[in-house]
Amino acid sequence: MLALEQTKRQYSWMPSIAEFLQLMDQCQQSFGLTSVDQAYAEACRHATAPSHHSWSHAAVYHAGRATGWFELKTLTRQATQGLFKQHYKALCQRVLAGEDLDQVQTRAIPAPNNDNLFAIIEQWAKQLDMAPEIAQSALYFLHLPKHSPLRQQLHARTQAAYPAQTIPANIDELRNQVI
Repeated sequence: MLALEQTKRQYSWMPSIAEFLQLMDQCQQSFGLTSVDQAYAEACRHATAPSHHSWSHAAVYHAGRATGWFELKTLTRQATQGLFKQHYKALCQRVLAGEDLDQVQTRAIPAPNNDNLFAIIEQWAKQLDMAPEIAQSALYFLHLPKHSPLRQQLHARTQAAYPAQTIPANIDELRNQVI
């Protein structure tokens, strides 16, 4: 409807199909909607972690979700672009009709609080008459994600380097040793 109104204002005669499509794109842009190709590219680029991206418009996110994030990152362009285009066009029509799409809920990952861990490691070092820097280096693996191969490897190295000490495998064991 907006493109028709704009056509009446801008042209005295019927515009060509290409001109009318260009007017439709301009109407979409006034609502913050990007072209289908730009939206598809954005959805594919951020399909790995869609909740961590600040989307150009909620319609791009919802079209990507409807198409399938896994499909967008694993299948070919030929296999997914048509379906994405279908979803995106339908969402654009809803936006142009005045519907307010649900905003994308991005989940913020809480920053790890290592201050407490540093303090506990220092207490552990004092109990063992160890320099705090050496204790921090020895227990560095506690800062790494649980079950990561690097964490397990560093834990094993620390146990080998300090055979006389009971090296905690996790923060709870460390807390129990300090208390």
